[in-house]
Amino acid sequence: MQKWMESPPGQVTAAVMAAIDAGYRHFDGAYAYQNEKEVGDAIQQKIKEGVVKREDLFVVSKLFSTFHEKHLVKGACQKTLADLKLDYLDLYLIHWPSGFKAGDVLFPTDENGMIIPSNTDLLQTWEAMEELVDAGLAKAIGISNFNHEQIERILNKPGLKYKPANNQIECHPYLTQEKLINYCQSKGIAVTAYSPFGSPDRPWAKPEDPSLLDDPKIKEIAAKHNKTAAQVLLRFHIQRNVIVIPKSVTPQRIVENFKVFDFELTKEEMATLLSFNRNWRICQFIQAKTHKEYPFHAEY
Repeated sequence: MQKWMESPPGQVTAAVMAAIDAGYRHFDGAYAYQNEKEVGDAIQQKIKEGVVKREDLFVVSKLFSTFHEKHLVKGACQKTLADLKLDYLDLYLIHWPSGFKAGDVLFPTDENGMIIPSNTDLLQTWEAMEELVDAGLAKAIGISNFNHEQIERILNKPGLKYKPANNQIECHPYLTQEKLINYCQSKGIAVTAYSPFGSPDRPWAKPEDPSLLDDPKIKEIAAKHNKTAAQVLLRFHIQRNVIVIPKSVTPQRIVENFKVFDFELTKEEMATLLSFNRNWRICQFIQAKTHKEYPFHAEY
């Protein structure tokens, strides 16, 4: 389950508690979402109630771009752990391949509204990530929003100690990511899909944007299985061996999103969903377009 930036604090705690009660054990967060304290409160509450133990949970967070300098990585991870009230993360990802100017401003921009980059090297940042595993702060490390060329650079790094365990990317039937998924899986890197519903609550949505949840062909497939469009969109990933993280703060939908293990999409339905690809990306991060590590100039 993904916990995204637009949810008010109290709502986040309630959502995580509802999710644990519904059976969720994988929680995806990030420093950038600015709600890790609330997530930590929910987890501690459920541990206290005896509903779960820490080792039952798989907790993910992400190193933000203002902490790419090698000497800042450990402190950033420790801040996240303190907020979550945990001793270790199951998985810690580099949130974006592009490093930003260090400081308290999440998105430092110049007079043209473009991100001010840091002069950091991905491979140096990766070395600092590896040190977190050795220090016991993270059980596994990975990446997010990386293209295959950036991944290749890490895999080919001299003296590589740990390869990325996971690449978390935007993925849904309008952005099927076949090449990148095949590449990652061929290298033994698990893939996680974010925005599986197309992030309908994103603040920058335009009225003319396509809507996955309202797509008549997706609704038609859902009706055949007596499921919702959301459930079909989640099942789509599961059948591609892709981990999927739906984001919801509505208890009823949190429960609904979990009921995706009792049906199967046919080969034809999977092919139909894949045929909807139009390389439509919701999280384009335009302000970072001029950054040397902007990931979306590459084909995949």
